[in-house]
Amino acid sequence: MDMIVKLLTNFVVSGAFAVIFNVPKKNILQCCIVGMVGRLLHSSLMNHDYDTVQATLIASFSVGVISRIFAKTYKVPVIVFSISGILPLVPGGLAFEATRNFVEDNYNLGIQIAVKASMTAGAIAVGLVLSEAIMQIIKIRKKFHLNGFRK
Repeated sequence: MDMIVKLLTNFVVSGAFAVIFNVPKKNILQCCIVGMVGRLLHSSLMNHDYDTVQATLIASFSVGVISRIFAKTYKVPVIVFSISGILPLVPGGLAFEATRNFVEDNYNLGIQIAVKASMTAGAIAVGLVLSEAIMQIIKIRKKFHLNGFRK
């Protein structure tokens, strides 16, 4: 039951950010789906003892791939789907905890949490870039045959 509530919440949050970013009305549902799938994958990986950074990297990679597929299918820019998809993965809670520990003069714990938040944010960026690079490689390979150029 708890997982269903989280999925529905992430579905709504992704849709709300899609509305804020003026996504065309016909694509809001797809933005919701991308965000929900990314968070579902992240939560599933966390339940299977993956580290936060690893789970975020894999989830952001999948968000990038799904966003690219939706962008091609619905003929809109990839960023329409990827922004709404990565928002549920952003480590806002970790950044808040780091700041709170700094304010409470607990610098060692604050630094540890801040580094984890930075690594998680970096994992989001790397996952999106990696998915785009792999999709470009696949696109280029389709243009060329193993024996040379297609005519």
